[in-house]
Amino acid sequence: MAKYTAPRGTKDILPAEVGLWQFIEDNCRDIFFLYNYQEIRTPAFESTELFARSIGKTTDIVKKEMYTFEDRKGRSLTLRPEATAAVVRAGLENNLIAPDSFTKLFYIGPMFRYERPQAGRQRQFHQAGVEVFGSADPLLDAEVIVMAVKLFDSLGLKELRVDLNSVGCKKCQPGYRQAVQDYFRPKVEKMCADCRERLESNPLRILDCKEQGCQPFLATAPASAQHLCEECDLHFKKLRSYLDNAKVKYQLNDRLVRGLDYYTKTAFEVVSSQLGSQNAVCGGGRYDNLVEELGGKATPAIGFAIGLERVVEVLKQAKLAGHDSRGLLLYLATIGEPAKKVAFDLLNKGRELGIPSDMDYTGKSLKAQMKAADRLKAQYTYIIGDDEVAKGTAVLKNMATSEEREVTFENVLYQPFGLEDVKEEAACGGCGGSCGNNCE
Repeated sequence: MAKYTAPRGTKDILPAEVGLWQFIEDNCRDIFFLYNYQEIRTPAFESTELFARSIGKTTDIVKKEMYTFEDRKGRSLTLRPEATAAVVRAGLENNLIAPDSFTKLFYIGPMFRYERPQAGRQRQFHQAGVEVFGSADPLLDAEVIVMAVKLFDSLGLKELRVDLNSVGCKKCQPGYRQAVQDYFRPKVEKMCADCRERLESNPLRILDCKEQGCQPFLATAPASAQHLCEECDLHFKKLRSYLDNAKVKYQLNDRLVRGLDYYTKTAFEVVSSQLGSQNAVCGGGRYDNLVEELGGKATPAIGFAIGLERVVEVLKQAKLAGHDSRGLLLYLATIGEPAKKVAFDLLNKGRELGIPSDMDYTGKSLKAQMKAADRLKAQYTYIIGDDEVAKGTAVLKNMATSEEREVTFENVLYQPFGLEDVKEEAACGGCGGSCGNNCE
C-alpha cells in the first residue's frame, strides 16, 4: 500500500483517462476558436479581496469554501474558486477590457473549493469557460448559449436541456429580493439551517437549495420574471426570440439563480439528467456590473463555465468514453542487438516525420513485445530479427486486421502512413524537382 495518498477531494487523472480529458479540452478549444475567442491563463491564486468582493461575502463560496492563506508578508491570498473575477482582473490590468472595445476570452484550468466530494465534484476541479466584454445586446447572450449547446453536441452528449431565466438588474432586483423575503419569512423555520441563514443575508440563494425538505416551499416561491423592469423584460423577450430562431431547445426556469452575487439579467444552465441533484454541467449568465465593481469603467459582460469532471462523468455514463488513448502508429519489435540498433534508427527517423512510435527497452521476449504493442494500441508492429537485418526487410503487422506483409526498412516509415510524397521530396533534396536535374 502507498505511504502517501491523494488529499481528500482530489483525484489523479491517470494515463488511461487522460485521452478522454484531452478529447474534451480539444473540443472546447476548437469550438471557442470557431467563435473567435482567445485563450487567457491567469494565476492559480489571487488576492482574497478580489473573490470576496466579486463573488459576494455572504455566498457559501466565500464564507465556507475558499482555500485562503497568508504569504510570508502577511498578504491574504486565495486559490481561485472560479475564474470570472480573475479574468476581469487580468483584463483590466492588461487593458483588454474597456467600454469601447469588444473582447472574447476563454480559459481552461483547475479551480479550488472546500466542499463535500461527490460524483463529478472535487475540491480541486477543472473548468473551461468563456467571458465576453463590451456588449449588452441579447443577441450576444443567444450566441453564448448556442455555443455552449454546440460544444456539447460536438462531444456527442444527449439528454441535455438548457434552463433559462432572468434575474433582473440593480433597478428590479431589490423588489424581487423583498418579495422572496416576504414569501419565505413565515416558512423558513421549517426549512434547513442554510435557508434560515440566507433569509436576511442572501435570500435569492434560498431558491437554489437542494435539500429535499425545502423543495415544497420553493415550488410556489415568487418568480423573478414577474418582477423585471421594462428594460430587463424586453432584453429577456428578445433573447428568447433569438433562441427560438436558432432552434435551441430551452426551458424557462423562473427559480434558477446562479450561486454568485454578480449575475444580472440572463442566467442559464445546461443540465444533464444523468448526474442526480448536482446536475448542471454548464452554468453562466450576464454580469454587467462586475467590471465597474472591480475598478473599471461600466462594461457589460456575459460568460459561462463548464465543469469538466461532470462532463467526464456524463460521457462515461453515456458510454461515450471511447477516447481514452491516442495509441501509437508504430511499434518496433526486435530480436537481438543488431535489430535493436536498426529499430532505434528507424524510431528516431519516424519521430522526425511525426509518427508516434516506440520500442522495447527492457529485454522482453518477442511474445511479450507483441502484447505490449497491443496494450499500447499500436496500429502497426514492425518485427525485426537477425535475418531481417541481413536482408533489409521485415514483416509489418496490421494490429487491427492481423494482416502481415514484407516492407523494406527504406519504405516502412512512408508507405503505411501515406508519406510517399515526403520520401520523394527528401530524396531529391527538398527541391521538388525545381533544380532541373530530373531528380523528381
